[in-house]
Amino acid sequence: MPRISLPTPESMNAEQRAVYDKIVSGPRGKVQGPLRAVLLNAELADRWQALGALLRYNTSLPPRQSELAILVTGRACQSPFEWYAHRKEAEKIGIEASIIDALLVQATPEGLSEDELAVVRFAQELNRLKSVTDTTYTHALARLGERAVMELTALVGYYTMVAMTLNAHEIPLPEGVPAAFPLPQHDAA
Repeated sequence: MPRISLPTPESMNAEQRAVYDKIVSGPRGKVQGPLRAVLLNAELADRWQALGALLRYNTSLPPRQSELAILVTGRACQSPFEWYAHRKEAEKIGIEASIIDALLVQATPEGLSEDELAVVRFAQELNRLKSVTDTTYTHALARLGERAVMELTALVGYYTMVAMTLNAHEIPLPEGVPAAFPLPQHDAA
């Protein structure tokens, strides 16, 4: 059960419904995950969905690189919902199961291109250290260019916010979907 109420289309006010309609008519096609909770504040939800759409669909990073960075972040943030949603997206665009499985155990996958490897290492380090070493940064810059490195940083930051929202409010996985890894620990009562 979520810790927070999740507005339904029937319970939304006019502002919430306008944002909801904008989201479902866009590239996402549905409202799931953190946007379900963020709709409690229509203005925040609108700005959130716009930033998310920009970072996910309109950067210089190819979809494969974006999904790799999102999977790294979802796993690093221990977000079962983010992992679930983006594993499905990664599979849709052809990311191999062996690569996804390596990311699940927080390893660096084999079989990546040099650019993909730069993305994964950058995202892993940024999640682990909350920054990146000069070596990792310089390598990513040489492989991807300034704009892509800046966009990659923003993408990891955005999906960290997504993961924190999912985790803090305990947004549930779809019924019947098991968590791919243990949920973050709660206080002992």
